Amino acid sequence: MRIVSFGFQTWGRKTLQALIDSEHEVVLAVTHPASEDSYKGIWSDSVEELAREHGIPVHLTERADTETIDLVKRAEPDVIVVNSWYTWMPPELYTMPTHGTLNLHDSLLPKFTGFSPVLWALISGADEFGLTVHRMDEQLDTGDILVQHSLPIGPDATGTELVLAGMELIPGAVHEALEALASGTAQWRPQDKAARTYFHKRSDRDSRMDWNWQAADLERFVRALSAPYPRAFSHYRGERIEILESSVSAARYGGTPGRVIVQENGGVVVCGPDAYRGDNHGLLITRVRSAGGTEYSGAEFFRRGGYLTDRPE
Repeated sequence: MRIVSFGFQTWGRKTLQALIDSEHEVVLAVTHPASEDSYKGIWSDSVEELAREHGIPVHLTERADTETIDLVKRAEPDVIVVNSWYTWMPPELYTMPTHGTLNLHDSLLPKFTGFSPVLWALISGADEFGLTVHRMDEQLDTGDILVQHSLPIGPDATGTELVLAGMELIPGAVHEALEALASGTAQWRPQDKAARTYFHKRSDRDSRMDWNWQAADLERFVRALSAPYPRAFSHYRGERIEILESSVSAARYGGTPGRVIVQENGGVVVCGPDAYRGDNHGLLITRVRSAGGTEYSGAEFFRRGGYLTDRPE
C-alpha cells in the first residue's frame, strides 16, 4: 500500500518509523515546523529529520491547507496514518484514500478523547490506559476502532513512565492495522458515543494543586506531572513552589485545607472535603523545589508550618 504520514513530535516519529519498517511504501510525510511552544517542546523528536534520512518527500505546514490537500492527492495514498497532528483535517482529505485515514490516539477510546489523555487518565484514577487506532471522522477521536491495546496503571507509576510505555505500543499497533487493511480482514468496531469522555488542553492553571481534593487524588496528581512536564505547584509564604514528591499520610489530619503541619518526616498538608472534621488523610510532601530552583526535603522546607495557597499571600 501507498501511505501518507501526518505526524509531529516523538509520537509522529515513532509512527513514521513503524511505517518505514513495514512492507508498505511511505510516499509523503507531512509534519509541523519545529515549534518554540514549551509544551510542544516536550517529546520533540523530529519527523522531518527521519523522513529525509529515508528519502521520503516532506511537507512542512501548520495546517491541512489547499497546498497540502493537493500534495496528498498527487501522492495517491491507499491510506493516511496520523499521530500527534495538531490542527483540523477536512473531510476532503481524510476520506481521500481507499482505506480512509487511521488516527492513533493514546487512550482506550471512547474514554479520554481530546488532549493529554495519558496524564488525565492517571490524574483521574483510571486503572488502565492504552493506544487506539481508529478511523478518522468528523469529530475528534470518535471514529470506528480497528486496533486497541491496553496497559495497566501501576500504583507508583508516573506520567512520564506511562507516556513512554504507551509509545512502545505504536509499532505493533501500526503493523496490526496495516496488515488488517492489506489483507481485507479489518473488523471495525463503532464507538459508544454515550460513553465518551473529553479532556481539554492543559495549561499552567491545570498544574495548580487544589487542597480540597482528597490526598490520594493529589498524590496521583504529583506523580502525573513528572519531568519533563510542568510540575504540580502551589504558593508558600508568597513564593510559587513545585511539589516533586509526595505520599498519603499515615495519620488523619483536620483543620483548614492548605495548612502545612511538620509531621511524618515532611510537611503534611491538610486537604479534602470537610477537612474540619478530621476524617481525611493529609498529603505528605517530601520533596519540593523553590522558585529559585533549589530542591529541599519537605521537613526542611516547611519547618515553620504555615499555609499553601492558590496565589501568593
